[in-house]
Parts: sequence; structure tokens; C-alpha cells
Amino acid sequence: MASASSVFILRLILCFSSLSVSFSGIVLLPLTHSLSKTQFNSTHHLLKSTSTRSATRFHGHHQRRQVSLPLSPGSDYTLSFTVGSNPPQPISLYMDTGSDLVWFPCSPFECILCEGKYDPSIITHLPKIHKNATVSCKSPACSAAHSSLSSSDLCAISRCPLESIEISDCSSFSCPPFYYAYGDGSLIARLYKDSLSTPTSAHPSLFLPNFTFGCAHTTLGEPIGVAGFGRGLLSLPAQLASFSPQLGNRFSYCLVSHSFDQDRVRRPSPLILGRYDEHEKDLGNDGAGFVYTSMLENPKHPYFYCVGLEGISVGKRTIPAPETLKRIDRRGSGGMVVDSGTTFTMLPASLYGSVVIEFERRVGRAHERASEVEEKTGLGPCYYYDKVVNVPAVVLHFVGNKSSVVLPRRNYFYEFVDGDKKRRVGCLMLMNGGDEEELSGGPGATLGNYQQQGFEVVYDLETRKVGFARRHCASLWDSLNRA
Repeated sequence: MASASSVFILRLILCFSSLSVSFSGIVLLPLTHSLSKTQFNSTHHLLKSTSTRSATRFHGHHQRRQVSLPLSPGSDYTLSFTVGSNPPQPISLYMDTGSDLVWFPCSPFECILCEGKYDPSIITHLPKIHKNATVSCKSPACSAAHSSLSSSDLCAISRCPLESIEISDCSSFSCPPFYYAYGDGSLIARLYKDSLSTPTSAHPSLFLPNFTFGCAHTTLGEPIGVAGFGRGLLSLPAQLASFSPQLGNRFSYCLVSHSFDQDRVRRPSPLILGRYDEHEKDLGNDGAGFVYTSMLENPKHPYFYCVGLEGISVGKRTIPAPETLKRIDRRGSGGMVVDSGTTFTMLPASLYGSVVIEFERRVGRAHERASEVEEKTGLGPCYYYDKVVNVPAVVLHFVGNKSSVVLPRRNYFYEFVDGDKKRRVGCLMLMNGGDEEELSGGPGATLGNYQQQGFEVVYDLETRKVGFARRHCASLWDSLNRA
């Protein structure tokens, strides 16, 4: 996990006036990816933990009022900010397109069942938020945090007198604490408003004077905060858009390809807020422009970036996706979520099974099945091999004309040395999300961040489209950082 002192590099020109804040250009932030060397004693262990948490997060999307947060070391990308200005206090947050709230632990802080997930010494350096920074129970932000509750209900919870509620005069009462539950943890937080900025080492710097965030003093299994990038009032892009629509209405990231090698040094992955000329030379472009597909509206999970999936090609065979993946019904069932917080892509059982059958037909005939590795990692099918293995190409076909995305081999077939047998082994990095009946009321599939590596993934909130373009992400970082 990235520490609160992670190095931040930012390209931004800020212009201040007494009435407004205006921006010019783009904001370039580094997404830091790291592994915990102490928590995992083998590649098997790390893969098993990551696959389990990918499944937990996916199924958490189908439970009412449940926000599934990125938890697994080895699959998460972090950002660094400072909160407040007297003095500025550092925070480190997971970047998550699957939720719409920015929150972090505050002092005093207790994390239940967090042993081995973080360095306990960070508790002594947690932010202390001034009580005067609380948010009113009548604010839209408070209603958004509590979702279904009206401002009057919130005022009542805040012990606002009935006569004050009736005459809409309870602005002095602060927003009540709110509760979030997710896959294997939960938290209670309170809303605050204060400045959010990049660390003092970043020049020029980003400064948002009245940023709304959640401050958590008690969590279960969740020691690190989250920067929610989803479609919601409290998300980081939405709040940034209130200062500059140019920056808040479009963002993209380009995840540098990584393995589960715990000793590998990783380059930062660029997170780009705003629009730049992607046709410029020397920006790490593989020669292909963006492939776009439209966002689908989800009435039950409005903060998700959902798209339609037509099918998946394995080699020369195209496997049609179930109808539920092409659209979303009134109950919020269907579609595919593009999620930076889930590691591996989750598919409904019928589609996953067809992909596995085709893989087995093309790869299994020539190579021994590594069943023991499958049991230890939660992935499959896996195969032992001594020479180069011929793996069929995998293409994702999204809804829309010419909306096909060809995955690089490393994005769906992970190769490593089995430490027990000292043999080379390769595993399919797609996962079974369960029967379609079990997925009712939520997304039918999730596109995980491992399959997004090596692409610039753009979220255009004005045109309501998600785009994919092959990039050399490390080169893109270097080029934009020099611009």
C-alpha cells in the first residue's frame, strides 16, 4: 500500500479570484501500486487473496445499500492528498470508480480486524478534523450520504426540534453519522468540509477550498480511505466539476502493467483529470484511437459506470453474451461495471463456462491441467508447460459500432513459476461470478483493473461514454509530465 508520503507529481495551472477558482490545462496525478511483502508468503497466497476479494466485491454490489470497497493489496491504486491548511495533513486514498464518496480514517481511530493490513504506527499521524467543519443536516451532501433520507428526517436524527423542522430552521444542526457496509467490512463516518490539496512538494498545486468528505473514527476491516470516482454528488470528479467542468467532466487513467511479483519496482500509473490532445505525438500511443461504448443508467446503483457487453471472442470463435449483459432492467440487473477497484473480471457462469470450454479445447489438449494451482489460487483453468504455450486471443465486444477491445495476452493469462513443483504454469485471469439468477438486482459482470492494464480508460461524463485506447502507460506518464 502507498504511504501518506507517496511522491506526487502534478501539472496544473491555477488561477484564483475572490469569487471563484478556475483551472487551465489538465491535472496529472500518479496512481501508486504496491504489494505488501510481509502479508503474503507466496504467489499462490497473493493470487488466492486477490481472487477471493474480487469475488467478494462483485457479489457485494448486489446487496441493498452496500458499498464494496477495494481491499486487496496487490490490486489497488492509491492517491495522496493533504486535507486542511493549518497545518495541511497528509492522507492516502484508494482510487475507486465503483463508489462515489471520498472518506478516510481520522484521529482518534479504531480499526477492528485490521491486523496485517496496515502499519499500526500510521494511527499517530491521522488527520484531526476541526468540529466547525461539519456539514449541515439540510445540505444536499448530507442527503446524498444517507441516500434515501430526506433533509427533514436527517434533522430529526440530529435532534432538531419539531417546530424548527416545520419552519425549515435547523441549519445549525450537523449531518448525522452515516454507515457503510461492504464485502468484508464496514465503517461509520461523519461528513465534513475542508480544503483538499496536493502535498506541498507538488508545484504548481491543486487546492479545493470547500471539499466534502467522510471522516471515519471506527471501521471494520478497512484501514485505508477511498477516493470515490463514481457517478454521484460526493465523488471527487463531481466536486471538482463544481469548480471547473473542464476538469471534472472527464477523467482517464492508464494502469501500468504489473505482475504479482512482490519484488518488482513499479512505475506510477497516470490519472488524468480533464482533456488533453490524445493525437499529439510521443504520448505513448500504440497507434490506435479510443474505442467508445455508451454508459448504461442503473436505477439501483446510479454511481456505477455500466456498459453493455455483446460477447467475447476466444481465438476465432465469438461467444455471445447473455442478454442481461447488454442492458439494465428496472431492478438494476444487468450490464457490465467498469471498476478500478476490482482486480479480476467477473463473468456470469454461462459466459465464463463457454470461455473456459474454448480455452480447454485450444490449450488443454497440448498441456497438463494444473489442478493443484487452481485450488491454491482460486483461478482456472491453469496449465503446466515446458515450452511456449499457444494461447488464443481474447477480444471483448462492447455494445456499439466498432466497439471491440483486443486484450493483450498478459491481461488474461498470467504466467509464473509454481513454487511447489518448480514448473512454469499459466492461468486464465477471468473469474466465474455465479449463476445469472444469483446476480439479480445488480451488475451482471465486472471489468476488473487487471484486464484494463495497458489501456487508457476514459470516462466522459458529458457524452456518457467509456473509451479504451492501447497505450504505453509509463511513456504516457513521462510525456504528460514533461508537457
